[in-house]
Amino acid sequence: MADFAGFPPSGPQFYAELEHDNTREFWAANKERWERDVRDPMRALVSALEPEFGTAVIFRPHRDLRFSPDRSPYKTHQGAIAGPAPGFGYYVGLDADGLTVGGGFRTHSPAETDRFRQAVLSDAGAGLAGIVATLVDQGYVMEGAALKTRPRGYPADHPRTDLLRRKELMAVTNVGTPDWLSTPGALDHVRLMWRQIRPLAEWVVGHVEPD
Repeated sequence: MADFAGFPPSGPQFYAELEHDNTREFWAANKERWERDVRDPMRALVSALEPEFGTAVIFRPHRDLRFSPDRSPYKTHQGAIAGPAPGFGYYVGLDADGLTVGGGFRTHSPAETDRFRQAVLSDAGAGLAGIVATLVDQGYVMEGAALKTRPRGYPADHPRTDLLRRKELMAVTNVGTPDWLSTPGALDHVRLMWRQIRPLAEWVVGHVEPD
């Protein structure tokens, strides 16, 4: 595989055009652009990161239309994950707005969410609160499905109620299209951000225990 050389400006531009013409005709006419400017750079990026962060997978470009009223056939972003289990670890994605980097976990079962909340209640929860505070200070946004109020059966006055409301937890930052995105230096930037996210990724792997 070729060394990572950056994402060319035509990568985000491809998705800007796809958002306006999400058709099989557009895809057929521009598939080689996607392969050259999006897929291949993403493969090279995560391949270079795998030795430190674990096995990586890039997502397929086709949307799952089985249960969706939206019949658009293609995703308007290219994502990839690295880590020990589906939904756990590190994320990087490219779309019309540029690069997004994140990590944590997306729940795949109520049992995972229950284990997460039990860990938040334990002494380990204080460590998680500190990790989250540090990531927010570094500019990350905490995302993931959450209840509007505390979950039933949990203490009303618990100091980590905000974390208890969450079903899953991801730290995410959208970096856009900085000058370095189209250079090999983008690898170092993503590596640095994944290292910042590592305490969160390791906490959820250790305490939520993927199904």
